[in-house]
Amino acid sequence: MSDENYTGVTTGTVATACSLAALDAILDTPDIVCVKVETPKKTLDIIIDECKIVSSNKAYAVAHKNPYNDPDVTVGLAIVSTVELFDKTDEESNVIITGGEGVGKITKPGLQIPVGDYAINPGPRRMIVKNLSDKVPEGKIAKITVSIPEGEAIAKKTMNSKLGIVGGISVLGTTGIARSMSSDAYKNSIVTQLDVALASDIHDLVFVPGNIGEKLALNNLDITKEQIVQTGNFVGFMFEEAEKRGIKKFTFFGHMGKLIKVAGGIFDTKHAVADGRREIMVTHAALCGVDRQNLQRLFDSKTTDDMMSILDELDVSFEVSNSIALAIKDRCKQRFDLDLNVILVDMEGNYLNNNFEI
Repeated sequence: MSDENYTGVTTGTVATACSLAALDAILDTPDIVCVKVETPKKTLDIIIDECKIVSSNKAYAVAHKNPYNDPDVTVGLAIVSTVELFDKTDEESNVIITGGEGVGKITKPGLQIPVGDYAINPGPRRMIVKNLSDKVPEGKIAKITVSIPEGEAIAKKTMNSKLGIVGGISVLGTTGIARSMSSDAYKNSIVTQLDVALASDIHDLVFVPGNIGEKLALNNLDITKEQIVQTGNFVGFMFEEAEKRGIKKFTFFGHMGKLIKVAGGIFDTKHAVADGRREIMVTHAALCGVDRQNLQRLFDSKTTDDMMSILDELDVSFEVSNSIALAIKDRCKQRFDLDLNVILVDMEGNYLNNNFEI
């Protein structure tokens, strides 16, 4: 299957296309249905859904981010760019970019955009300028306002609030081409949590796999939401990035079913990549003296919760969980210069090990 099946375009590319179409409309090119956008990777043809002239110096265009093989919450969103031409009064750039409805504003340091500005990342900004600057008439400035009407509602499904981006989503993209969540683009989005925490001087970080881990950590620990860092399935990547930034000690908190994989050296915890949960559990149960018959019961179990029920019945659940927590710490020490405080819980947030600090 072609790589094209796994890619789409970024919000930044669509915003650039809309800006191009609106500018062309002002410059007497009406009825635009498609524009060519030069991205850092290649030139793309982007379909324009609507393009309207508002006045002699103002127009707007609308396009949608088409679906691709990825659960991207921005797929299908309408992106609007309004372009206004003004007389140039000094030597400033002939393209200025701002945000409108549904584009978030930065409220915390540590991101690529300064506090108070709209969350339109440097990549899309450069792409808009590159594609439009040569088309702007001499002596004029093009003011570009990017809006995403449904952006504020969609932002609730993203990490934006955690990162201090309020009022909408971000306009993203480095290459102009969007790839699936297993790609570098997704990793770049989650690693930003570390930069925001450092810039905000937040310490005692708690790394969790995802939303469930975050909820349980907030319920169990005396911490704030700002101290939480979600790793997704990319545990190894996030630990490596933490180490690069000088973050050497933190708490690794989460459900046994996810964290146990790290005890076996599995640092990408996506189920399709590797599992090994029952093998790891059986190994540690055996090390803690569980007999062959019960080891077989553990091995035949479907979930780690089922395994923990068996260990509770045998009165060795804390011993085995402590062994697994130590193995997680040791595996991480072998790969990174990190000192982890490992806390394993079940789906109700009950502690499964007791060899940790609070």
